[in-house]
Amino acid sequence: MENFAASVRQAGIALRDLFEPTPLQKNDHLSAKYGAEIWLKREDLTPVRSYKLRGAFNAMRKIGAGPQGHFVCASAGNHAQGMAYACRHFGTRGTIFMPVTTPRQKIDKTRIFGNGAIEIVLTGDYFDQTLAAAQDFARAQGATFLSPFDDPDIIEGQATVGLELLDQLDAAPDVVVLPVGGGGLAAGVTRLLAELAPGTRAEFAEPEGGASLREALLAGAPVTLPAVDNFVDGAAVARIGDLPFAALRGFGAERVHTAPEDRICATMLEMLNIEGIVLEPAGALAVDVLRDIPDLAGKRVVCICSGGNFDFERLPEVKERAQRFSGLKRYFILRMPQRPGALRDFLQLLGPEDDIARFEYLKKSARNFGSVLIGIETTAPENLARLCDRLEAAGIGYRDITRDPVLAEFLI
Repeated sequence: MENFAASVRQAGIALRDLFEPTPLQKNDHLSAKYGAEIWLKREDLTPVRSYKLRGAFNAMRKIGAGPQGHFVCASAGNHAQGMAYACRHFGTRGTIFMPVTTPRQKIDKTRIFGNGAIEIVLTGDYFDQTLAAAQDFARAQGATFLSPFDDPDIIEGQATVGLELLDQLDAAPDVVVLPVGGGGLAAGVTRLLAELAPGTRAEFAEPEGGASLREALLAGAPVTLPAVDNFVDGAAVARIGDLPFAALRGFGAERVHTAPEDRICATMLEMLNIEGIVLEPAGALAVDVLRDIPDLAGKRVVCICSGGNFDFERLPEVKERAQRFSGLKRYFILRMPQRPGALRDFLQLLGPEDDIARFEYLKKSARNFGSVLIGIETTAPENLARLCDRLEAAGIGYRDITRDPVLAEFLI
């Protein structure tokens, strides 16, 4: 059986036709924050701003992509862009299926990467429908369907991330933190580390709303999550891949750290504002879970920043969610008496650093009290706690709906 590390080395050599190794950068801010030596593997700096190009290129290379070839995939994001770029490189035909709901920015960017080598088909409101259509099309056309993670050559290609980081350091790291979606990257890198750096500990990061690896490890087999929060769209996968799970099943569930989506937003803003690094939600996973990993002090730690395909139209949402997580913004429903001066009385309860970000008042003429939806921003969480104390002292009834999933979805 061919040595896995040797195969990955060959894949890495071939990748140099497309791009040089991505930077491995020591981060002083995170190192000081966690008392460790934190390095960032910047996969957000590949030509397609994610590691997905590695696996797509390697799988197509090993199949023998050329002018007569035809490759098909289903993706609304980084896998689509990676395959499109590889199709252009090999001069081969590609058909990429995307959900109808895919943002125009992602569609246009994928088309640019393909540069005439690909066709984009928009079908299905949900990804499962898109995937089924792509697989049916590939079978009917006799084309090669390119899985985003459940393929040995894809896994081998993603493992080049691990090979590069080992080559870039003078000694193997103590810990590597790997984001997990379908599991291709984690499977490839952990298998490589087992051969070349068995003393390096792997830790995993998943979004709280899509922890498919953690649930699979707890169950002893891949399971399909009943619901997935798609905010971390690059890692929100309902079921870990069968091949990746076979490579990862020996790890304990305690190695998988789940990141709340709102907390990921705070990490994205931290990296943008302090370091000038633009990460998509999935790209921030490994950095976000550093606070959850035990025994990091004094260790050399590498975080895989898996992607930076972030649409800045999402920035207001990211800021909003980050503020809510940090306790700097809360939403209340107030029960206000319907009398002249009631609003003025309420405004006098606000502190000097409290700012009204949202205000909706529903006046009902036949009632003595009306409901007010109000959003308050401030500079420190304790300011809002003091505001709540003043509301109670003033006899103003209120309900904090900031973390109420039902009311927040409909009202905020």
